Amino acid sequence: MGAAGASAEEFGAAGEFCLLLARFRVQAGLTQDELAQAAEISLRALGDMERGRTRGPQRRTVRALATALSLTPAQASALEQAAQAGRPRRVPAVAAAPATGQSASAAGDQAATDTATDPGDPAAAQPQEAVQAALALPRDIADFTAREDAMAQLRALAEQADPAHPRVVLACGQPGLGKTAFALHAAHALAPYFPDGQLSLDLRGMAEQPLTPREALAQLLRALGIAHTAVPADTEERAGLYRSLIRERRLVLVLDNAADEAQVRPLLPGSGPALTLITSRHTLPGLESVHRFPLEVLAPTEAADLLARIAGSERIAAEPAATAELARLCGHLPLALRIAGQRLAARPQQQVSHLVRQLTAEEHRLDLLQAGDLRVRAAFALSYRRLPVETRLVLRRCSLTTGDDFAAATAALYAGLPNHRAERHLEELADAGLLQPGADADRYRLHDLVRLYAGEELTAEDDPALVDAARDRATDWLLRRAAAAGLLFDPDYREGSDLGDPDPATAPATISEARQWLEEEHPEWLAALRRAGATGSHQQVIDTAEAMHWFSDSLLYWDVWAEVFERSVAAARAVGDRLAETVHLNYLAWTQNTCLHQYQQGLTFAREALDLAREIGDTQQEAWALTYSGTALRRLLQAEEAIDSYQQAAAAFATLESPSARIGRLVAIRFAGACLRESGRAQEALAAHRTALADAGEWLEQEQGYVPHLLSAFTAHELGLDQAALGQWQAAEQAFRQALAHYEAINRPDSMTQTLTELATALIEQDRAEEAREILSSALTTLTDEPGGARRRPSSR
Repeated sequence: MGAAGASAEEFGAAGEFCLLLARFRVQAGLTQDELAQAAEISLRALGDMERGRTRGPQRRTVRALATALSLTPAQASALEQAAQAGRPRRVPAVAAAPATGQSASAAGDQAATDTATDPGDPAAAQPQEAVQAALALPRDIADFTAREDAMAQLRALAEQADPAHPRVVLACGQPGLGKTAFALHAAHALAPYFPDGQLSLDLRGMAEQPLTPREALAQLLRALGIAHTAVPADTEERAGLYRSLIRERRLVLVLDNAADEAQVRPLLPGSGPALTLITSRHTLPGLESVHRFPLEVLAPTEAADLLARIAGSERIAAEPAATAELARLCGHLPLALRIAGQRLAARPQQQVSHLVRQLTAEEHRLDLLQAGDLRVRAAFALSYRRLPVETRLVLRRCSLTTGDDFAAATAALYAGLPNHRAERHLEELADAGLLQPGADADRYRLHDLVRLYAGEELTAEDDPALVDAARDRATDWLLRRAAAAGLLFDPDYREGSDLGDPDPATAPATISEARQWLEEEHPEWLAALRRAGATGSHQQVIDTAEAMHWFSDSLLYWDVWAEVFERSVAAARAVGDRLAETVHLNYLAWTQNTCLHQYQQGLTFAREALDLAREIGDTQQEAWALTYSGTALRRLLQAEEAIDSYQQAAAAFATLESPSARIGRLVAIRFAGACLRESGRAQEALAAHRTALADAGEWLEQEQGYVPHLLSAFTAHELGLDQAALGQWQAAEQAFRQALAHYEAINRPDSMTQTLTELATALIEQDRAEEAREILSSALTTLTDEPGGARRRPSSR
């Protein structure tokens, strides 16, 4: 039987809707793009249907498809039956298993939403699994209490989707009101309405340096599946890409701890079904079109209920008067109540009235608990004063950490304790509510207010000389570990070499481990670099930056490299080391060109390095300065000057015998060839790249290493572009395939996307469209399905 007479039964169950739809489309002579436009659905949604990712679109979508395809009534009925087979069945609320921290009613809402959702609708987004775990919601608080009215309003907003006016909610009020807990609880409870995922980003509004909109957008884009190399450099471009990505996604975004309106505005969607929950101590009066939820302290009955959930209902019910008094002494402030309840929970034999007497005896604490914002400090003090001496020390020293979260080993450094002892104290602090376990094991988070409180106690209790010694100890350790980890990326590194790590037993042993440590701990080692410079440890600043310059080549999206190399240049000048100054000026020029795209500034630094190199007679640094000058000139559209600079660099490198010089010469020739091609001199570019590729091949014959393969891949790609510019499509195809083979030899799928795209163009020019389609699909997968956030694109300096 032909497709025209097919029935849903012939095509099977839900999974066969895709086959029937594709067959009808082909029979109608329509492309996917044409059908998507005719049916007024997104091309991605249609592609998901034909690939079987969306098995049961709603009836209105099926009807739109049938009309666009001009199906007969029988054909339309068969298509609808196949779609119906793929739709999720309604599950009674009582039979659904609620997720952790989710009420039975929420589980029922999930079942209802399953039947109401239209995966084939243009508003449908990719499934929740596509959202990266980097910004996943922290766990919900099982004993969350009150806020029923606010939750009811939020649920109503979730049900009233208006894509033209995205829903933005601001939970605001004084510290300690549980704004973050409320936002996370709401995000978990409303998850059934937003099946495309839930994200949580701490904006660090109380920190000395709040998260910038630029970095916040970078984190959100990476969490949404955009490769690091695809994140735009410009803040506005990042915001535009972010808005386009979530325009059709039903997700919840928690923007926690906002500093001000300027920080938040670029992170808000322009349209679509997403829900944004913002928390801030401030009302953010300049923020337009926002549903404001000013949270208040709890009612007496709600406070008692919260204490009962934390410390045990029977225990609280046994002393109603003491419970009411405890709630009053805590100012009915959720954070203070939680700390008090946790103290009770940690002491099962202690009566509530005993804790009340303790609070009353603390004259200043009682005053603070009743004095607005100071009540939060008193609540922290209530737990802090009951901690063992060494645990208090650990909390105070935790205030010296810098990042959003920190490892137990970092806290141990500042506290001067063995790791296992520090970790035990950190767990005790987490139990007391003064620390939060991080998303990853062995990491912890300090709320901004707890950090401020711990810092005050540090000033009051610790000898300044001991604090300085702790900072110096941590600075030295962190910079030695950072340098050792960075050296693993050096192409001249030989396995088993002594890298000078302060603790070889725990040191990263592989590039993967080194990358993880450097990324996770970068706020700490960057702060250590600042302190080293401020305290006169200039040589250590130089050595650390030098050790990490190869690592910097693999993380081009990081803005920190400008600061790192600015500091190393300043350190070199402070000690009068003109060679080091030249080297690090070159690194700084590279940073401006490649990471920040500030080409005029890059040219300034490169020329400064060039003058110094010539003064001290260092040919290699002169060659690198010429290379970086060429890159800046190329981007400033001064092609002839760029070509001349690259060619001078290549000639200078050719006079030297070292791996770095060999790399530099190939890089300079490759870039000179690219400039020639861009200037309309493709035949000259082809000759230059053939020379470079032959040199790289000769190197490979001598040494089957990572660097010669990588340089061969880069150069073969350029060769393919030259041949494409000359219309030599078969030769271009061969060059691109050669580049891909080199990438595969060193396991660099992250670098293959551009080459795959150019290969597809070469195939299309040879009338091999189906092969090109497969190649482009592979390129798209490589770009967006980034496992573990590990996609990097090296610049080859």
